[in-house]
Amino acid sequence: MTAIQYFWRHPLAEQVREEGREEGRVQERADLVLRLLEWRGVPVGDAVRRQVYACGDLDRLESWAQRAMRVTDAAELFAPE
Repeated sequence: MTAIQYFWRHPLAEQVREEGREEGRVQERADLVLRLLEWRGVPVGDAVRRQVYACGDLDRLESWAQRAMRVTDAAELFAPE
């Protein structure tokens, strides 16, 4: 029992948990970007979907989520401002 409790308190275990949380936040934000487009009736092609899911940067995904509220074409998400 002590060995199991020790493992969960180990810094490596905490690092793995934090990485999992980060991946979850990225996945959640990517889903939000695509849902916003869907809710607004903006068609989303496979290339756009792949690019959104390939992004691992929360700040960029946040920017895309904000853009998703005003674009008329999903490809406009990736246009430079």
